[in-house]
Order: sequence, then structure tokens, then C-alpha cells
Amino acid sequence: MVEITIPRPDDWHLHLRDGAMMEGVLPYSARDFARAIIMPNLVPPVVTADDARAYRDRIMAALPEGLGFTPLMTLYLTEGTDPADVAQAHASGLVTAVKLYPAGATTNSHSGVRDLDKVMPVLEKMAAIGMPLCIHGEVTDPEVDIFDREAAFIDTVLEPLRRRLPELQITLEHVTTSNGVDYVMSADANLAATITTHHLMINRNAILAGGIKPHYYCLPVAKRESHRLALRKAATSGDMRFFLGTDSAPHVDPLKECACGCAGIFTSINTLSCLAQVFEQDDALDNLAAFASINGPAWYGLPVNTETVTLVRRDQPVTWPDKINTGDGPVTVFDPLLPIHWEIA
Repeated sequence: MVEITIPRPDDWHLHLRDGAMMEGVLPYSARDFARAIIMPNLVPPVVTADDARAYRDRIMAALPEGLGFTPLMTLYLTEGTDPADVAQAHASGLVTAVKLYPAGATTNSHSGVRDLDKVMPVLEKMAAIGMPLCIHGEVTDPEVDIFDREAAFIDTVLEPLRRRLPELQITLEHVTTSNGVDYVMSADANLAATITTHHLMINRNAILAGGIKPHYYCLPVAKRESHRLALRKAATSGDMRFFLGTDSAPHVDPLKECACGCAGIFTSINTLSCLAQVFEQDDALDNLAAFASINGPAWYGLPVNTETVTLVRRDQPVTWPDKINTGDGPVTVFDPLLPIHWEIA
């Protein structure tokens, strides 16, 4: 096969940041994706409907002319979140989902949830109105090994929550382990997972072997090879419970290349090319549309995009800039560590 045409994809987990950084990275997502779930972990975070409206307005103001792109807004769940504000924001169409960050789990998560009981009124309201909850699924207990934090979260937080509120629709975001894959596949209803581009392509050796590589450091951290293969099997299977959420998360190089570097990998620029390579390698190009374009809209109750995107396989590897320039500084582009032969026509 030398080309494949799929419905225009969506990104169900995206960090656009704000200000000059957003202006620098937004065009790459808007070029390739029709819609994206926008993460709310700004400083200060997007907590209320008014916050979400103002952030959406800033995104639309920064959108380059001629690019069709719809930001799907989320609210950052705190222990002071007002259930009525959440319900009103969802009913108005302004907000698509609420994001739960365990406090301290990742970038700008210090305002997140420490005691699940304190946010149960919000979660109960969401379950009643059919509003999805997006979860960063890691515990933050310093005694739990960083490579085990997703599995521990499933056992100690997610499973008890689902038993308590079985009707709550939950997206387990950026799943990184075979434990997560198996858990999602065991669910009868109301549980799905996003998978990132980079977790399909790298394991923890990319970060640690031959020296520390800060531009492969993300949270949840990449795991061992057996987990990467489990993710690939799930993503390429066509199973409707798995779909693309890039978790593209730009940071300027000085904040990555330092003694305590930030977590995040910028993949918006080359995600579709990388995915086509992965699906071709796994003899599953027929399922690329399901993962990138169909399963996500079905989960969120939205129509599949009517526009299409054609990817073409080139004899010679395609290339991207090593870095993009933003008003905040340079951002390193994800290097998939193997030749990529697919590009958007």
C-alpha cells in the first residue's frame, strides 16, 4: 500500500499551553486534527466555566486563518470545584469533560485531588448527567516505584471508584502498561483509554540507555518493552475502547535540559506519520482509522469528521525540523528513533 485515506483525526488529549507557547504549537495540531480535548493544567488552572470560556477564546484568537479546528474544553477538578458550575458548563456545550489530576502527579498538578471523597459530589453529578471524567491514572505516593504507579492507581483508586460509581464514564488517559490495557479490556462499560504516539514507539531505554535523554521523559514515564508491545496490540486491534490521545506536551528546551527537567514530549507535528508507520509495521493499516478517527468520537458521542486526510508512503524517509521556535523559546520535536516513510499528502 502506498497511500491510505482516513477521516480527519481528532486528538483526545492535548496540551496547548497558553500565550506565546500556544501560538507556536497550535498550528501543528490545527493542521492535522479537527478537534482536540484541551488539557486544563495552566497556571492558574482552568477550574470554572468562566475560565474555560476565556481559554477557548484565547485559543480561537490564536488559530491561524483558514484552519478548521475545534477545541473541546475541560475543567480541572479541585477539591473546591462546584458541581453546579460543572453541570451548567456541560449543559451549555462549553465543556466536554472534567480532568482529574492526583495532586503532584505531573506538570502543574499541585492543585489536583488529594482526597477523592472531597470531590465525590462533583463525580456523582457528572455520573447523573453523563459527563465524562478524564483521569491521569497514577498514584503519587513516594513509596510506590514510578514504574508501578499506574498499576497501583488501578488497584487502589480506579477500581474502587468504578465500583462506587459504575455509571460514571471514565477515560483512563495515556495508558502505559499491560495492566492498564488488560483492565480496560475487562470492563463491560463506561471505561476507555487513550494511548499516546510516543508510548507506542519508545520504551524506557529511550530515556535511560546510553545517557539520560530528557526529551523522552514524560509522565506517565515510558515502561519496559513488554508494556509497549501490549499498547501496540491494543491500539492496532481496532478495539473501540482505545483511541488516540497524543498527550503532546511542549516545554522549551531550557526547562527540559536541566537538573530537574519537565515531563512532556512534543508530538503534534509528526503524530500521523508516526502512527502510519506503527500500523504498517504491525500489518494493521486497516485499523488506523478506527484508532485515530472513529473510536474517539464514538466514545464522546460526537460524529466522525466528514473531511479526510490522505497519508502517502515515500521511498525515502520523511523529515521534520529538530526544533520549532516559539515566542517562549525552542521546543524539541519528538524523534521516533526509526525511519518514518509516511507523510500527509
